[in-house]
Amino acid sequence: MQRPLLYTFRRCPYAMRARMGLLQAGVEFDAHEIVLREKPPRMIELSPKGTVPVLVLPEGVVIDESLDIMRWAFDGRDDDGWWRRSASPTCLELIRLNDGPFKRCLDRYKYPERHPDSPDRDAARDEAVACLLQPLERALGAQPFLGGERPCAADLAIFPFVRQFRAVDEAWFEAQALPATRSWLQGWLESGLFQQAMKKLPVARPIPFSTA
Repeated sequence: MQRPLLYTFRRCPYAMRARMGLLQAGVEFDAHEIVLREKPPRMIELSPKGTVPVLVLPEGVVIDESLDIMRWAFDGRDDDGWWRRSASPTCLELIRLNDGPFKRCLDRYKYPERHPDSPDRDAARDEAVACLLQPLERALGAQPFLGGERPCAADLAIFPFVRQFRAVDEAWFEAQALPATRSWLQGWLESGLFQQAMKKLPVARPIPFSTA
């Protein structure tokens, strides 16, 4: 039986959350790890925007937005309520902040040389904290996961971007007054789901990505 094919890049946070969503939902799929400088022509043909992730379903349907891939993964496979819990107003707002203003600040903090007309990287860093990490800290200060006592798809959607933010300057991040966020982040970094999603793949050819 043909399986969905995911064009992916290991370190991309969008691709990361797509892989975690597929794995958590128990979807068996093939993964094609791309080389950014040599994107597969077939991927560009299927999704002209040229960014990962791109999921190609056996019937030929193409899904090329990470949240849409997560939504598809949990559709009909959500007995544990991962997607349902992520639909709360708090989760939806945090995802909006993550994918909008926080990602904009993250890019300017991580890659200031690409944004010479933007404020300096420290200003971008501080704005990122204010726009997402402080609201995230308030949410996680009251419960261990964004889904409450149990994790949800919103945790998977936001975690890879906070991970990337931390990696820019880990010492600075660890010194901030964000204890609940740091604990939440560390828990995901040590999770079996994340370890499975981050396994290294050979490039330029599809291989089965097991959920076992």
